[in-house]
Amino acid sequence: MVNAGDMNGSGNLMDFLDEPFPDVGTYEDFHTIDWLREKSRDTDRHRKITSKSKESIWEFIKRLLDAWSGWVVMLLIGLLAGTLAGVIDLAVDWMTDLKEGVCLSAFWYSHEQCCWTSNETTFDDRDKCPQWQKWSELLVSQSEGASAYILNYFLYIMWALMFAFLAFSLVRVFAPYACGSGIPEIKTILSGFIIRGYLGKWTLLIKTVTLVLVVSSGLSLGKEGPLVHVACCCGNFFSSLFSKYSKNEGKRREVLSAAAAAGVSVAFGAPIGGVLFSLEEVSYYFPLKTLWRSFFAALVAAFTLRSINPFGNSRLVLFYVEYHTPWYMAELFPFILLGVFGGLWGTLFIRCNIEWCRRRKTTRLGKYPVLEVIAVTAITAIVAYPNPYTRRSTSELISELFNDCGALESSQLCDYINDPNMTRPVDDIPDRPAGVGVYTAMWQLALALVFKIIITIFTFGMKIPSGLFIPSMSVGAIAGRMVRIGVEQLAYHHHDWIIFRNWCRPGADCVTPGLYAMVGAAACLGGVTRMTVSLVVIMFELTGGLEYIVPLMAAAVTSKWVADAFGKEGIYEAHIHLNGYPFLDVKDEFTHRTLATDVMRPRRGEPPLSVLTQDSMTVEDVETLIKETDYNGFPVVVSKDSERLIGFAQRRELILAIKNARQRQDGVVSNSIVYFTEDPPELHANSPHPLKLRRILNLSPFTVTDHTPMETVVDIFRKLGLRQCLVTRSGRLLGIITKKDVLRHMAQMANQDPESIMFN
Repeated sequence: MVNAGDMNGSGNLMDFLDEPFPDVGTYEDFHTIDWLREKSRDTDRHRKITSKSKESIWEFIKRLLDAWSGWVVMLLIGLLAGTLAGVIDLAVDWMTDLKEGVCLSAFWYSHEQCCWTSNETTFDDRDKCPQWQKWSELLVSQSEGASAYILNYFLYIMWALMFAFLAFSLVRVFAPYACGSGIPEIKTILSGFIIRGYLGKWTLLIKTVTLVLVVSSGLSLGKEGPLVHVACCCGNFFSSLFSKYSKNEGKRREVLSAAAAAGVSVAFGAPIGGVLFSLEEVSYYFPLKTLWRSFFAALVAAFTLRSINPFGNSRLVLFYVEYHTPWYMAELFPFILLGVFGGLWGTLFIRCNIEWCRRRKTTRLGKYPVLEVIAVTAITAIVAYPNPYTRRSTSELISELFNDCGALESSQLCDYINDPNMTRPVDDIPDRPAGVGVYTAMWQLALALVFKIIITIFTFGMKIPSGLFIPSMSVGAIAGRMVRIGVEQLAYHHHDWIIFRNWCRPGADCVTPGLYAMVGAAACLGGVTRMTVSLVVIMFELTGGLEYIVPLMAAAVTSKWVADAFGKEGIYEAHIHLNGYPFLDVKDEFTHRTLATDVMRPRRGEPPLSVLTQDSMTVEDVETLIKETDYNGFPVVVSKDSERLIGFAQRRELILAIKNARQRQDGVVSNSIVYFTEDPPELHANSPHPLKLRRILNLSPFTVTDHTPMETVVDIFRKLGLRQCLVTRSGRLLGIITKKDVLRHMAQMANQDPESIMFN
């Protein structure tokens, strides 16, 4: 017997992993990252850079560049996300108007831009100008009459169908991952799951283009959710340019968290709300450093969008408003009622939409997604056109519902009967009896509300980009505006009631019209997404008024309480569970009295755990074990008799290590002994060269005892982001618990199908 280190006259055995080789430390598609390992690797990298920086000026400069690379990435993300959001807004504005007509002086102008440039536009007819012509005027020289209406109706439907079909085709052919909202998948990716291509360059390009098409088609969807996906694609692209982020999946997710904040910042013009949205709704790991960088990325994105000024109003969103009238304590009652409505709407939407999506997955309907897109688009266009409140874009509808009734407003919602003797200033208009226009608007809004509630259920989840923020807000805004008109007329006609006596004097401006719409929008959005703090801040940034925080908070909290009474899941968590993503939600509670031994594998009647020994298996044995199993890694023990735990080796790194050893290390053959110890084992003189794989061995895998409560194990998996944890007793290996085992057990305890926890 001789020591392997002295074989072939060699004084020391080469460990080929002293030099890094390609793909080591990476993960396969649809696998979960090891957060502890990624954190450890980043700490080692940082320690190495710090120690080298003392050797020369160049190394010191490299250290500074490494420190600043994070801020550079945030700057680039903010610039690109803001630019793309501005381009999308401009394109949507033009293409939405293209369904109704065209500007003769410059076809790329929207209706509003076309009439801006006209010298023949009067204030009363500011939406009419000779340069803008409807399709009936252009094609048959008629602007009024049945034939003109039918032609415009037909072309409106055709444009909508063409936009939707083109969007579906681009997604289907070039980037299948560009469909949907993207937020459920972003949440799953940020929790540590790998979905290759979901944040790729093709996805970024196609989602940006198709987002313009689907919003312009008039479907009941928004661009705000998909903008988070677009911003995260930007973050993934720029992080791949810096090795600090491209080679560390944990650091990359810090960048993606900041990118999500930038996405919400440009979607709503709410930088602070964007940071809170990333923290509250999508991020899994959010250290203080990420908070600062998220704030910077959101700031740059908002500044870039403000510089582009896509709406021409020096604001970041179309429906920015400012209110100056105070609210009264008695109004809390209708605000809370709107919160109840928002919670009920959220529950109804989630249950119906999930059931429809499940039916889409399990029936023949899912085999023909193009027919579903065409059918929903056709129904939407046919039903929407006759109603002026559903014909226009949803953002324009919300803008009108949020606005107060000033003296210069021409909307039907402001058609009140004026007192000819009124001598008040124009910005202090008292409550007045409703005119014919208001009553007409009320039943049109009621029809629009029913239509939006129904059609949004079938639209969200189709194979096209589709956001949920704007449709949910539109439902709430319609309900809020209708409640406001009811309260206003009640206060006007019954101002002597005790509830109105100290609140609403005759001839006073008692009710802020847009505030009710805004509170309703917040309530419905909160009911669907279960957002609270970030939602209130986003709505506050939209209004710019501090005094309306209490109504918004009351509605948001009420909405969440009501919705949580029927189920704790928001729409994004529900879609995560529907798709079977391995997402361990930090909001879920586990209170069952089970132990680690109840969940670990192998269980009774199952084959023993597949393990590696520290110095008694050959290369062929290891390759056979890898080939016959599909586990992500293998515990390493002293021997199969003692089963004392040494460490844990990842499957992918074993494959790469053996492959590279055969190519780069002489004498490694199938009969070579694989050892994970520091010193080589004693072998026969004619034995082949052994293979040392200690460098890929995790010497400190996370372990628990078999009597550890599962409540503790679940908490450990959540807070440390583990892929797996080993179960031992007195140092002896008993079994293993993976993240999917935890999720299956939680589903089983909740009386759900445990086999649904898989990537579909």
